[in-house]
Amino acid sequence: MSKVGKRLINLPSGVEVKSEETQGRGKLVVIKGPKGQLSINIDPRFKLVLEDKKVGLSPASDKELGFELKALWGLQRALLNNSVIGVSAGFEKKLELEGVGYRASIAQGKLVLNIGFSHPVEVIIPQGIEVKVEKNVITIFGIDKHLLGQFAANVRGLKPPEPYKGKGIRYQGEVIRRKAGKKAASAA
Repeated sequence: MSKVGKRLINLPSGVEVKSEETQGRGKLVVIKGPKGQLSINIDPRFKLVLEDKKVGLSPASDKELGFELKALWGLQRALLNNSVIGVSAGFEKKLELEGVGYRASIAQGKLVLNIGFSHPVEVIIPQGIEVKVEKNVITIFGIDKHLLGQFAANVRGLKPPEPYKGKGIRYQGEVIRRKAGKKAASAA
């Protein structure tokens, strides 16, 4: 048995889970909540277990419960849990701009970054993601954890923090290991 996979997920009030059969790709699970709607594909080797205000997954047959299937069971349960949390509460990531003259703004559905290049960098904000800018903090909000994390990683990847002065885009609370400069290294 998978330790993660066998645990049931508590459904918050206002969240509905429905299962629909698809041809050849398993089951399509639709999760509706106050923040929106998400759908995920469940492997055909699993079945959805719906109890009162709880949902979970179980293997369709106990015969082929190998290592790969146990790992996949935990993954499918985690994806289902992230969808339930997303439609009920949502996810949020914060990015900080560090550097002289580094600024961010939002214009016409794009995130415009002035991050030390000769031109401003424009990033299209995907549908389903909300972005707010306050001073040098970019707040990204969405219901899809994967889409939110990928967008935040793409924005951070435009100018990752460098180890000498710490300039760049970093996650809020991220610690950057600083290196000594040339003067400090040659004096030692």
